[in-house]
Amino acid sequence: MLVLAGALPDFRLQSEDGDTITRTAFTAAWGAGAFGLLSALVWPFLVRALLIVPALVLGALVFFLNGSLLLIALRLIPDGRGDAAPETAVVVAAVMSAVASATSTALAVRDDEAYRRRLSRLADRRRRRGSPNTVWPDRDGPPGTVFLQLDGVGHDVLVKAAADGLMPTVAGWLADSSGHRLTPWRTDWSSQTGASQLAILHGSNHDVPAFRWYEKETGTVMVSSRPASALEMQRRAIARTRDGGLLTIDGASRGNLFSGGAGQLALVLSMAARRGKGRRSRSGYFAYFSDPANAVRTALSFAAEVGREIVQSTRARARKVTPRVKRGGLYPFIRAFATVVERDVVVAAVLGDMFAGRTAVYADLVAYDEVAHHSGPHSRDAEKVLRRLDRSLALIAKIADHTPRTYRIVLLSDHGQSPGETFAGKYGLTLKDLVRAGCGLPVPRRARGTHSASEARDAVRIALHRPPEEVPEAERPAKRSDPIVLASGNLGLLSFPDIEGRASREQIDRRHPALLSTLANHPGVGFLLVRSEEHGSVVLGPGGAEVPVAELADGEGPLAVFGTGAAAAVRRTDTFPHVADVMVNSMYDPETGTVHAFEEQIGSHGGLGGEQSRPFLLWPRGMTDPLDIVAAEAAEGAPAPPGGGLVGAEAVHRVLNRWLLEFSGPQVPVRAEGFTGAARADEPFPADEPFPGEGAFAGEGPETKSKPELETDLGTKTEAPGAAG
Repeated sequence: MLVLAGALPDFRLQSEDGDTITRTAFTAAWGAGAFGLLSALVWPFLVRALLIVPALVLGALVFFLNGSLLLIALRLIPDGRGDAAPETAVVVAAVMSAVASATSTALAVRDDEAYRRRLSRLADRRRRRGSPNTVWPDRDGPPGTVFLQLDGVGHDVLVKAAADGLMPTVAGWLADSSGHRLTPWRTDWSSQTGASQLAILHGSNHDVPAFRWYEKETGTVMVSSRPASALEMQRRAIARTRDGGLLTIDGASRGNLFSGGAGQLALVLSMAARRGKGRRSRSGYFAYFSDPANAVRTALSFAAEVGREIVQSTRARARKVTPRVKRGGLYPFIRAFATVVERDVVVAAVLGDMFAGRTAVYADLVAYDEVAHHSGPHSRDAEKVLRRLDRSLALIAKIADHTPRTYRIVLLSDHGQSPGETFAGKYGLTLKDLVRAGCGLPVPRRARGTHSASEARDAVRIALHRPPEEVPEAERPAKRSDPIVLASGNLGLLSFPDIEGRASREQIDRRHPALLSTLANHPGVGFLLVRSEEHGSVVLGPGGAEVPVAELADGEGPLAVFGTGAAAAVRRTDTFPHVADVMVNSMYDPETGTVHAFEEQIGSHGGLGGEQSRPFLLWPRGMTDPLDIVAAEAAEGAPAPPGGGLVGAEAVHRVLNRWLLEFSGPQVPVRAEGFTGAARADEPFPADEPFPGEGAFAGEGPETKSKPELETDLGTKTEAPGAAG
């Protein structure tokens, strides 16, 4: 405050006649103390009152609210010695908050006693609120587990980043003989967050053929990043598995598409479609923005990231870098939201969960995935994001040394990304244009861009209190007889809304004789999946290649270049009730590792081909090897995965669940009182009934508690999870 008073002309801490150095220092101390006290007492109430405004607007209001508190603090200085112009007060308050945040964080990270004092205060607060019979976690008891998902980071990208020094924290884990172990795993055909994370958290991704798909019986397009669709996907998974999810027992879900059955939620997309206490996806903002220093730091970082994206995209255009896509409009703000706001809020929530001693935490960090879509998975832009993500990992690992209980940190990804020029950029027309040409329908001269499957885009709309976008006009049929064409990375889906059920090859040929051959023989298409009345489902490829699905084999026919497990992945998707009439997978060049996305993305995922199907799992030594778990399942009669290894997101769920049980013991959620469940596995739960695990909990120990009782004992509130401020 003294430095700013000397540097800014409209900010003074002296009387008009001047004061001694001692008097000026006393005035500064008085003003700083009043400002700190007001921030501690008034700020949380202001933020809670302003949660009705959009989250990004709240971030902008931070500066003005902080400046207002400083003006009040200056008015409290005796003899009127403190004064500042309103615009100067905003600057002074922002700088003071930023400096306070930087110094307190630096001291806390380096001072074990600071952490112990903070944890002691948190523990005392929980004990005062909780039951006297509660057994609190300690460092000698069972460890907790933090699952950190690096969205879109493939196995090979992680290994290279660690080797090149971009991720020293990960490199240290891998180099330490007592550290972590790393293995790749293979995704399902739909290699995207909606399918992978649903299975990882809820044990099933059955009937999720892509990021977006059309359901004929209701005439709706399901999109994984829309709250209503995510909630329905979650209901269907729970109905199929009869299990609330991976995080049902004392769990927290942070920044995910799905809840995992957790009682503590922050920025969970599926919960944005539900109303009531603890069901708001924005509830995590309060825990973070209740600290003005956090708010100022994030707002400044947000502005810096917007500027960084503008500079990087301008440089790419000036240097004529190829391939590239348009990065103007709102994209710089969407990128900044994903790489700054979501990252900061999610990391703070995870730290709060660790301070609270929660048993299982699952958090998704989407920064890399968003940047890689538009800059490329191996670009310098994406590498810089990996470097910043590693700093977040280092902070979480450092704090784990000071939490009430020990924590195991498991790092994983839901998919990778494959590079390549877009389909439209390479061939001058979109998949929809190609389909219309094959159907004999008019094609516009100018190819139209395909709507991008970006989780961050819909997350921003929710943060702004705006409903997710409806189905883009380009994806709607002009007539009911026209096909609906949807894209999920390099996977395309064609549906004929006026044909009941799944259309057959023969029906499509009678209506549009040239369509299937046009698609199968296009150089940008790898293969098609379509139902045949004569042979069952068949896979079609270039040159008239045709293989019944039952006879598919890896390394042969149209799937020859797609690697081990491709045939099994296609066969599994073919059994889904909502598989599209025609499934289109783009070409894949194994020499360059490139695919052609049917969306405006030069780093894509969603289908088969390359690094997108090869995510990773990194776990601490001492936990059972995932391959040993797979082998044990095979010994008990489970079918062995083709090619061996860890195959499918459902298998990853079983591994993570096994790890939780290894140290915590068997804990099974009982049905909520009055819960009847679904009549069939493919029926969603009624909207007015709770998920399994949202009612009572049963576990090993001296007593059984309901979830509200557990929340009280843990000293938590669902309205403000992850109190890390």
